[in-house]
Amino acid sequence: MPSMAISFARRGAALASALALVLSASAQARPVVSAEAAAYAQPPASDAERVLAIHNSERARLGLPPLRWNPVLARDAGQWARELAVRGVAQHSAAASRSGHGENLWMGTAGTWNTQDMLEMFLDERRYFRAAAFPYVSLTGDWTDVGHYSQIVWRDTREIGCAVDTGKGMDVLVCRYFPAGNVMGQSPF
Repeated sequence: MPSMAISFARRGAALASALALVLSASAQARPVVSAEAAAYAQPPASDAERVLAIHNSERARLGLPPLRWNPVLARDAGQWARELAVRGVAQHSAAASRSGHGENLWMGTAGTWNTQDMLEMFLDERRYFRAAAFPYVSLTGDWTDVGHYSQIVWRDTREIGCAVDTGKGMDVLVCRYFPAGNVMGQSPF
């Protein structure tokens, strides 16, 4: 299957039979309900907008500025997703090859998960998240338990681009963020 810069709607949601692997690249929230948050509740017009809306809904809930879609980040994410799908592995790209971009990865059984399910796994990490300087952002003591979530809600991050690809029986989601979050000694927000 050719690489797709966000063609997620094609997937079903048979969650019980899927295998998921989430990896993370390398803070007390105040709920805010605003007109901006209400706008994200509207059905998105495209897959890119859907991904952006899921990210921005959580950021709006915390009173954080919204992310913007970056097609260059999406293209780069698509290239890496293709490579991972061909190799059949979930592995972060070398930091040097990302030019200051953060990266969230997800891998699961092909055709089993939809995009919202994939991203919800990142957002589910909020249950272990605590507001603190990185890497002390997890209630478990292991920052990798919340690394996807902390990247999504990193205040200084402004842009995102994601892509999904399929290979060797697995779907691979790659999201790239600029500037990168999860910065040692800094607080997410």
